[in-house]
Amino acid sequence: MENNNKPVFLFDKVNYKILLVGLAVIALGFILMSGGGSEDPNVFNKEIFSFRRIRLAPTVVLIGFGITIYSILKNPKK
Repeated sequence: MENNNKPVFLFDKVNYKILLVGLAVIALGFILMSGGGSEDPNVFNKEIFSFRRIRLAPTVVLIGFGITIYSILKNPKK
């Protein structure tokens, strides 16, 4: 009797590609969120409340989470 113990992966190759895209989108969202601080604590910098940090970056992060959830739920057999 031959025992063919091939490793069985949970996801297909396409799922892993979509997952990596989702993780890259999440990383992009956190990069967009960074910055805007001030060197002097006595000086207020209005850049911290910019459109990019308040609206765009969290939206990009949520889209990235949606992509990763899709990659997990996608059925590779179809």
